[in-house]
Amino acid sequence: MDIRVGHGYDVHALAEGLPLFLGGVKIEHTKGCVAHSDGDVAIHAICDALLGALALGDIGKLFPDTSAEFKGIDSKILLRRVCDVVEQEGYSISNVDCTIAMQRPKLRPHIDTMRATLAEVMGLSVDRVSVKATTTERLGFEGREEGVSTHAVVLLIKHV
Repeated sequence: MDIRVGHGYDVHALAEGLPLFLGGVKIEHTKGCVAHSDGDVAIHAICDALLGALALGDIGKLFPDTSAEFKGIDSKILLRRVCDVVEQEGYSISNVDCTIAMQRPKLRPHIDTMRATLAEVMGLSVDRVSVKATTTERLGFEGREEGVSTHAVVLLIKHV
């Protein structure tokens, strides 16, 4: 059995008046992510973790932010395409774990919806998708509400 671990990390600045998407869910807030796509840092970190486990680079390699094709794209579409690559390489996703760091808004009320949404896009059962949220106790760019970051870890399995 071939087992691979991947880690992903993504950061986006926050700005007033933009929509906020996290884990495939639109969340009401006064600020949203500045990005070429919809700026969903959780999905972007998961994509990077999946691609990293396969040593295929990062999300920017597959979906460059210089391409008009990806301008404003729903990140769930990108995640599905990355999952297709995982499957084409002969792997299956065992589990996904991600942590979102953001001071506000409180994300706990949205976690279950994020998990269900991500699981559906990746074709997994919800018990294989973990989403956690933390503040940074008002420290750093997340604490100053200037941006949001996400770390993600994935485990891939290839039965040989």
